[in-house]
Parts: sequence; structure tokens; C-alpha cells
Amino acid sequence: MSTERSPLALPFPDMPAIPGTTPHVARARYKNWDRCDLTFVTLDPGTAVAGVLTQSRCPSPEVEWCRKALVLGKARALVVNAGNSNAFTGNRGRAAVEAIAARAAAHLGCEPSDIFVASTGVIGVPLPIDKAEAGLDAAFTATPCTWEDAAATIMTTDTFAKGAVTHAIVDGRRVTLTGIIKGSGMIMPDMATMLGFIFTDAAVAPEFLQSALSGANTKTFSCITVDSDTSTSDTVLAFATGKAGNAPLTDEDCAGADAFRAALVDLCHQLALLVVRDGEGARKLITVQVQGAESDRSAHAIAMSIANSPLVKTAIAGEDANWGRVVMAVGKAGEPAERDKLAIRFGTTQVAEGGLAVAGYEEAPVAEHLKGSDIRIGIDLGLGEGRATVWTCDLTHGYISINADYRS
Repeated sequence: MSTERSPLALPFPDMPAIPGTTPHVARARYKNWDRCDLTFVTLDPGTAVAGVLTQSRCPSPEVEWCRKALVLGKARALVVNAGNSNAFTGNRGRAAVEAIAARAAAHLGCEPSDIFVASTGVIGVPLPIDKAEAGLDAAFTATPCTWEDAAATIMTTDTFAKGAVTHAIVDGRRVTLTGIIKGSGMIMPDMATMLGFIFTDAAVAPEFLQSALSGANTKTFSCITVDSDTSTSDTVLAFATGKAGNAPLTDEDCAGADAFRAALVDLCHQLALLVVRDGEGARKLITVQVQGAESDRSAHAIAMSIANSPLVKTAIAGEDANWGRVVMAVGKAGEPAERDKLAIRFGTTQVAEGGLAVAGYEEAPVAEHLKGSDIRIGIDLGLGEGRATVWTCDLTHGYISINADYRS
């Protein structure tokens, strides 16, 4: 874990307790570090669950376990291991997940399928069952902790603990949604090494919760990238305890359904941007907005091409107003684009349109914009109504330094 706090870091918010949830942390000692690395959150009976998981063709056993358990729609606990992703570990990895679920289930008197497990860290090393079980035993008797403690415990190369909170009025009741997340590198969630966990006291049926989370994911987590790499372990889970006392949300016609959806999008947006702000070595947050594409899907693909371009990202890191690199990234995306209709904007300054530089273009305002930490790039393709916004960060020497010795 990096010791230098990201200059884009935000303070941890004042996150209230969510009735029906109790977080604990403990030391399983998965790595040689002096910190807690196992998070155990108990959930009251009746808690609904939904999730979005990595589309990697090489998923971890934890992802496979959660994918099967999500079908049942109910949860009693969450276990998160930091320091070892347990991915690409064959039968030994699957045995570790089964052992964790069995031990937690025995402690709570529930079914193993009610236990959700996630792990993050080095790929290819089986999670040691003895350490996992010892860590769980310690967590079972640990004093309940704060959400900030839980957020810090799930970190790997993160430089700051990440959390968010929002509220909504549902059926005349004020419901609370909170979330914690980790992620810094290997970040281009294709959901559907990022882990996010959302907790709400709203009463929500599993099917509606899944629909709302999948919709929110499309607008948030699937619109961020640090390095174009999709983790084997990406997992976002949402738990609804029903303790707010509202009439359960079962479909779009329920009172407060729209408000809940909007609040969930807001929460996921906050969490997603926190991950980008902690991108490994990041010094600048970059927003890429594309409009005028033939479709929203096409706009998203072009925006991601720009956001993932090492040449664009290093130009921003060097505060170089080289908009030609944006042209390159648009052209290589493989999506409909016409050179002589393309327009590009940095900040509020139009730099190119009609296939060439704006007449009288002066670089000074763009150079000044690039000195800041909040960079905005706008592209208009002039072809249709499609639009998309994605978020990324610059690419610095810090990214190389962190990943060159990640395992040491």
C-alpha cells in the first residue's frame, strides 16, 4: 500500500450506522503488514442483496461464489479479504471460499449461500485457509467498528479510505444509503482490483434492487478507468436491510422508486470518482465528455478510447496541450467519426473544429487549464445524438513505480 496520500483525496464522510448491519475488522495476516486485512459485516435476517460482477473470463472463486449466491437474493454476512485475490488458484482457491462461507454460516446459524465473499490483492496465490479461519474467529469477537475502519481494511494500493453517503424519501420515510469502496490500479470495471459494498436501510425486493444497481453501474462504475485493465475480482454488492420501515420497493410503480434509483446512482457516482481520484500515481482527475455520436454506445466507446490512451494521459500529466492525441484516440476507436466534423474542447476553450485548429487558436488558456487538477476534455462528433461521459486520471511515473514492485 502506498504511503503517499493522493493529492486528489477527499476526506472520509460522516457515515451513519445502517440498522441491520454491524461491521467488524480483524487481522488475518495475509501479508507482512501491521494492519487489519479482514472485514466481516453481519446482516440481519431479511436482508436483500444484489450485485454486479466482473465480466473477466478468468474470474476469482469469490466472484463465482457470489454469482451463484445472488440468485437467492438474501444475505447474512459479507467477508472481504485484502492482500490476496485468491484468483487463478484452482481447487485450492475454491476450497478457501467454501471454508470461509461455512465458518461464517456456522457462526451465524445460516446457510453458506447467505455469506458473500470477496478478496483483493495478488493473483495466483491460494488464500491460506488457516489464516482466513483465524481471522474470522478474531472478527467474530471483535468490537464493532466504524465504516471508515472497514473501508481502510479492504484497501491494497489505495492511499485513502473511500466512503460515501446519500439519502432518499421512499414511501414517506427517509432512507439512508452508504457505501465503501477500494480500488486504485487494475481499474476498468467491465461489469458487470475494484470492490464496492453498499448498505441501505430501505426495504427493497431483491429483483428491484438488482435492476436499480445494474442501471446505476452502467452510468458510474462502468464509466471509469485508470489503466484499461479489468480485474479478475471486480465486485459491487448492495445490501438492503429493510429497517427504515417503508413499504418494500418491488417495481417502478412503488412510491419512492424513482427517488431510490436516483439516490443509488448518486452514491455509485461518488464512489466511482473516489476510485479515479486514487488512481495509482494520479495527480489529475480527467472528465471526458463525448457528444454528437451516432449512438450512446458509440459515444462511450470513443470516450473510453480517449480515457485509456497512454499518450493522452501522459500529455495531461505533462500539462501539454497536445490535442492531436485526442484526435488520434477518436480515430482509433473503430467507431463512426468524420474528420471534418470533429470538434475538440479543453476546459472552456475550443481548440479544433471542422477537421483543423480553430482560427486564431491560442494555447495559453488551455495550458493554464492543464495546470489544474480537474481537467475536462470535450468532443463533438457532429453525427447524431449519442453522448457519454467517462472519468479517468493522468498517467505518471508513480504508476510505474507502484506496479513495478507490486508483489514485493
